[in-house]
Amino acid sequence: MKYLALTLLFFSMTLAGTGQEEVTLVAKGNQVPEFTFETAPGKTAAISDFRGKVVLITFFATWCGPCRQELPHTDKEIYGQHPAGGDLVLLTFGREHDWSVVDKFRKEQNLNMPLFPDPERKIFSKFATQNIPRNFLIDRQGKIIYASTGFSLEEFAVLRKEITKALKQQ
Repeated sequence: MKYLALTLLFFSMTLAGTGQEEVTLVAKGNQVPEFTFETAPGKTAAISDFRGKVVLITFFATWCGPCRQELPHTDKEIYGQHPAGGDLVLLTFGREHDWSVVDKFRKEQNLNMPLFPDPERKIFSKFATQNIPRNFLIDRQGKIIYASTGFSLEEFAVLRKEITKALKQQ
């Protein structure tokens, strides 16, 4: 009986130990995957349209607790410091959400930054298979220079420093 219990414990620890690298499909140093998305209902853009800018791609869900913690910080400390039209582009995608859900959530949470839908995980599936929130920082040449999963204030501070560093580089 002890042997069975130890075997089950080892097996569950092995499954729980699945690393982020196993569910993340891109890595620092890779080119950002090509994708298009709706900027407004019926209007589209491609990630390649933002070459020459620093791009922060964030994936969230309205039901995700860590996402709900992170988004107000992103709105105030990143979007609030780098509004639309500057050298930083913020693309925040609601995984498995449509326009009505992301618009309602943005209003309820008093967020100023735009939120975009990814209702069928078409964009998310180019980056990962699971786990949110996720951030990918893309340099002016379209290369991934930083990636994070989950939320902590310490990791968010690192993200902000990486954004500052990337904006200084031409």
